[in-house]
Amino acid sequence: MVTNTSGKKKTAVARATVSDGEGRVRINSTPVELVDPEMSRLKMLEPFRIAGDDLRDDVDVDIDVSGGGFAGQADAVRTAIARGLVEHYGDAELRDAYREFDRSLLVNDVRQSESKKWGGPGARARYQKSYR
Repeated sequence: MVTNTSGKKKTAVARATVSDGEGRVRINSTPVELVDPEMSRLKMLEPFRIAGDDLRDDVDVDIDVSGGGFAGQADAVRTAIARGLVEHYGDAELRDAYREFDRSLLVNDVRQSESKKWGGPGARARYQKSYR
């Protein structure tokens, strides 16, 4: 059985394909063990730690991630993996465990950075004005 899911964070989008296999996790066709920085790798593998590493040995996960920076991509991958595992196994206990740990494992974070406006250096900040 093959399951397709996605995860988003800021402008990063991750598309995951979960299939029966022997525990390979690939991100953009490279093994997850080669992902740097290490904090991103730990964040990406969080769903497996919560579910138990024995679950990882039964599935292969292929992820294509694009957009954003390394932190946003890590969060998007994490959401995609968690959703994929829940959908692949159809396990309500697993879904509840993810929801109890962190809701963003199953729900995309819809917050976006506000766009810059005229009259200032950023979205809300205004240029300073001089009185003398």
